[in-house]
Amino acid sequence: MVATNMKKQKHTYNPYENFLTTMNNAASLLKLDESDYITFKYPERELKVSFPVKMDDGSLRVFEGYRVQHSSVRGPFKGGIRFHQDVNMDEVKALAAWMTFKCAVVGIPYGGAKGAVTVDPTNFSETEIERLTRRYVTAIAPLIGPDQDIPAPDVNTNGKIMGWIMDTFSMLRGRAVPGVVTGKPVEIGGSLGRPEATGRGVSIITQELLKILGKNASDMKVAVQGMGNVGSVAAKLLDAAGCKVVAVSDVSGGIYNQARLDIPRIIRFLDNKKHLLKDYMEDGVQFISNHELLLCDADILIPAALENQITEEIAKEIRAKIVVEAANGPTTVEADSIMEGRGVTVIPDILANAGGVVVSYFEWVQNIQSLMWNELQVNNMLHDIMVTAFQNVVQKVRDSNISYRSAAYIIALEKLASAKRIRGVYL
Repeated sequence: MVATNMKKQKHTYNPYENFLTTMNNAASLLKLDESDYITFKYPERELKVSFPVKMDDGSLRVFEGYRVQHSSVRGPFKGGIRFHQDVNMDEVKALAAWMTFKCAVVGIPYGGAKGAVTVDPTNFSETEIERLTRRYVTAIAPLIGPDQDIPAPDVNTNGKIMGWIMDTFSMLRGRAVPGVVTGKPVEIGGSLGRPEATGRGVSIITQELLKILGKNASDMKVAVQGMGNVGSVAAKLLDAAGCKVVAVSDVSGGIYNQARLDIPRIIRFLDNKKHLLKDYMEDGVQFISNHELLLCDADILIPAALENQITEEIAKEIRAKIVVEAANGPTTVEADSIMEGRGVTVIPDILANAGGVVVSYFEWVQNIQSLMWNELQVNNMLHDIMVTAFQNVVQKVRDSNISYRSAAYIIALEKLASAKRIRGVYL
């Protein structure tokens, strides 16, 4: 019995351990002395808060929230806020660390952070979520600000919630502070192109990869796990580029059509927030599970849901030859090794889904300089930054004969270690 329990514990997924293993591997390839990167093993700050919220029926409930600031060596902290019932400190730490490396690999002058509240927002009214948001912001307010730590949307949060965050922080400061948060509505200082930025970045990276592999988009079958903001935009843009999106999924399950799904029709269906894919009807469509989607007959798999989706077992059976990580941390270390051995090309999350933080940076710059760019300017700048970052990673892959993940982490770690050496250690 003891041996069985030890075995189970050994295979328990810990996203922060996943991050540390990948970073240590990159440091080993770089032959870095531990003193050059030891600080990146530990977040600079970890805050856990508990706060009361009055429910619509007058009762009082207490919720737990987090804000982790991983590294500020390259600039102010930056990272989203998610509302999810299963979130915990290790997850938030990993997400903050990934954000540090994401900003570095695309050259954005930010450090990484992440926030969360342990809550299933589908079980609460909009007014209850507003009160929860405002109380959470009040609890973390000493740590955030436009020159300190800038939150953004993440899982189960959106522009409306970012607006509440901006308003709450502004009330606490006694003046409008639009730069405290990104991903907010355009009417209160948000940036054009921000809602689509992460999915657009995934599409840009996928199409750039196809170019260097010498493959035509029209020959590629794509499966997208997760039709939230990121997955739906990626599916829409890849469909428009000529790819055949054959499978998509949401929390209710997935749908598959070996010929091609009608992505514009599916997106219109899902625009009604009461609709789920389990109720979608279209000729030639068969219903599948999220597990089946990961293993379906597709050339490109885009996991755009949560962490820990491509496990060791999935990696052994996966049919796609290309994986583009639109989600944060969707692949375990063990699965990554297996797919590399099987010749599966994996574009890591810190590169593939960086479009969101790139345009968040644009929004922040517009806020602090009191200016506004049009959507074409935003999209063109996003394209340039994503393509440049991708080309840098490709060059590192070719020069060192390593995986895309190792190459991206090496590029990021080189920048981080260099910044740390230049700044030194405060005594």
